[in-house]
Formats: sequence, C-alpha cells, structure tokens
Amino acid sequence: MAVDTPNLAALIGSRICHDLISPVGAINNGLELLAMSGAMAGPELELISDSVLNANARIRFFRVAFGAAGDQQMGRAEIVSVLDDISKAGRMKYQWTLTEGSSRNDVRMAFLAALCLETALPYGGLITMTYEGGKWTVTGEGRKINVESPLWGHLDRSDASASLTPAQVQFGLLPSAAQEADRKVGFDQTEEKITVWF
Repeated sequence: MAVDTPNLAALIGSRICHDLISPVGAINNGLELLAMSGAMAGPELELISDSVLNANARIRFFRVAFGAAGDQQMGRAEIVSVLDDISKAGRMKYQWTLTEGSSRNDVRMAFLAALCLETALPYGGLITMTYEGGKWTVTGEGRKINVESPLWGHLDRSDASASLTPAQVQFGLLPSAAQEADRKVGFDQTEEKITVWF
C-alpha cells in the first residue's frame, strides 16, 4: 500500500521520537543513580539533569505535534503531563483548559498551533488551549509580539510565498492537518495577544 508524503513525514517523526525517548530516559535514570550514590554532585550534575529533562519534554511534545495522529483519545492527564514538563523547561508556559482529553488528531493540531505561537513570543509568555462550541482556540500572550506576516500567511493560505525553514515547518503542517479534519485555520493579533483557531 502506498503512503502519501504528509503521512510518511508523520511516520518518520513518530519513529525518530520513539527511538530517542528511551535513551534520553536511560540517561536521566543514570543521573538519578549518580546523585543518589553521591559519586557526582554539584552544578554540573544539575545542568546535565536539567538538559536531559528539557530534551525529554521536547521529544514528548514533538511526538504528538509531528508524529502520526488518529482518532484515538489522549487522556487529560497525559496531555497535561507533557505540557507541564515542557513548561518547566523554558520561558513558555502552557495551559490546557479542557477538563477531559481529546482525540490525538485535535491535540496534534493544538500543539502545532502552540509551536506557531512560540515564534511570535520572543520573550516567552503563556499559551492557552481551549475548545468551545466545536472550535479550538490557542492563544499566546506575552510582551512584544512579533508576527512575520508572510510566514503567518501560510496558516490561512492567504500568502504562501514565504519559504519555510525547518524551525517553521509547523506553519505548513497545521493547515494540512486542519484540511484533513475539514477545518479552516485563522488567526488574529493585538499588541500583547495572538490567537490561532481551527
């Protein structure tokens, strides 16, 4: 059976994240053993440990955002765990307001929208994900929002002239994922707030 290019890319993303999560977890376990034995302590161990936790959080987040998705459900506890871990790792904080989980495909689109918002929040901020009345809204709030218009034109397909770099691939993936789910992506911004909906 042939696999189309977007699905192949998602399968590759899943495979890479799946293969990386185990060794990163093993490194973290090794660091915990070193700390417990007293063989190594101090700021060096703390720096390595923080870096491993950050890598683990990003891999888990990327596995949802860039990996293969489907109609299977993701529980709220799993989603919040991923977002809490990634919030600890950097200047961005993430909030899941739903009282329950959602389909993996919807969570994937919400995470892709969050990655788009990250690019507009150079000084960090808060990204909130909500679902009401059949509509997802992902909102980013922070200081000095910076929106590169040609790049954001990819989302609503009003302007696809800007070339995407690897760091901007989410701007190409979100509209495609939304189209597959019979949704349309839109966005709006003010001085301190930017919102993506689908």
